[in-house]
Amino acid sequence: MTGLVIAAPRSGSGKTMLSLGLMRAFTRAGLRVQPFKTGPDYIDTAFHAAACGRLAFNLDGWAMGAPLLDAIAGQAGGADFAIAEGAMGLFDGAAAPGETGHGATADIAAQLGWPMLLVMDVSGQSQSAAAVAQGLRGFRPDVHVAGVILNRVASERHERLIRGAMEQTGIAVLGAIPRLPDIRLPERHLGLVQAAEHPDLGQWLDRLADIVTAHVDLPAVQALTQAECTEAPPLHCTPPGQRIALAQDVAFSFVYAHLLEGWRAAGAEILPFSPLADEAPARDADIVWLPGGYPELHAGRIAAAVRFLTGLRDHAMRKPVHGECGGYMVLGAALIDAQGESHRMAGLLGLVSSHAERRLHLGYRRARLHTPVGAIAAGTVLRGHEFRYAGIIEQPDEPLADVTDAEGQAVSAGGSRRGHVTGTFFHLVATGGAPA
Repeated sequence: MTGLVIAAPRSGSGKTMLSLGLMRAFTRAGLRVQPFKTGPDYIDTAFHAAACGRLAFNLDGWAMGAPLLDAIAGQAGGADFAIAEGAMGLFDGAAAPGETGHGATADIAAQLGWPMLLVMDVSGQSQSAAAVAQGLRGFRPDVHVAGVILNRVASERHERLIRGAMEQTGIAVLGAIPRLPDIRLPERHLGLVQAAEHPDLGQWLDRLADIVTAHVDLPAVQALTQAECTEAPPLHCTPPGQRIALAQDVAFSFVYAHLLEGWRAAGAEILPFSPLADEAPARDADIVWLPGGYPELHAGRIAAAVRFLTGLRDHAMRKPVHGECGGYMVLGAALIDAQGESHRMAGLLGLVSSHAERRLHLGYRRARLHTPVGAIAAGTVLRGHEFRYAGIIEQPDEPLADVTDAEGQAVSAGGSRRGHVTGTFFHLVATGGAPA
């Protein structure tokens, strides 16, 4: 599949706005655009899916091996081309390499052979922007910077100065977007407010498309995606059970699309239910899976969801239950919210977590399981990512796994286990790979 990676020198340059604007503009023009996001990110992909009308997937060079990356890229089948939004600066990643790289946007571009389009925040500079672009273009010989989009341009003179300098370096400028301070999305502690919570998402996406259409050379951008197509391997991920009861609502939404599609391809059935609607998991499920999300924003409702908690406890007496990050907290004894109020949770694990004192825990994780997680056997190596501000007040249960970070350093929060119940603070991305 042909594709294009939207990258930047640093975070905050405008990658998300440009990516969504391009996706929506091309989709409105009748083209089928397959969206991707590099790195571990749940929130941006939901916006991508809304912009394109297609399920969005993550591509991660640290956690994913080359066959899995190729299989996920192959989900673009039937699309005219793919657009992948990068993460952070285009060469930013973990200090130590993982499966196919350091987790940098450039690793994905190199693995898939897709060119990169730089979006550059040029506020506070002019000709120096060309020097930055030239340095990025020459930093790695295995990646191709095909052009730039100038963002937050102050005036016609400002644009003219930068275009002239770019021309001297031979870097094509495919657009110049003026300063538009009123198009930012609202944020909270884990990033953007979720797409499902945006009150006028369709209109906002159309406005981004209008801006991009007015200020970017869309035919020139589309021309960058022309490349040789190759046949991709099938997407297959080991499921934790054949019938998986999956919590899904605005409190439990952080699960990667490639896992769900890979589990289905392996013959598993996904049985969604909503804890916030006080729905119990299916009684005939092989495993209940509580993904991460924002349960701390809905802790009172979850604590009062009698049918959900009763069904969860009943299932745990007979069959496996697993929680990730926010889902793990809900399996615990109590969750303390940002205001310091304690809410009683399922009590299936002894974990007490707190959002009252924020401290960031962030990074890739590699874990070797001490005990099975559903049908995922003990001894299996899991690769994932942790991103939380919650602290641990109590965690009395046995550890679930030996966990290390990207550099091989031990991580003390290795998850926990009690009976059929397991939980981790990291989110699963892939299984297998080098041992922890």
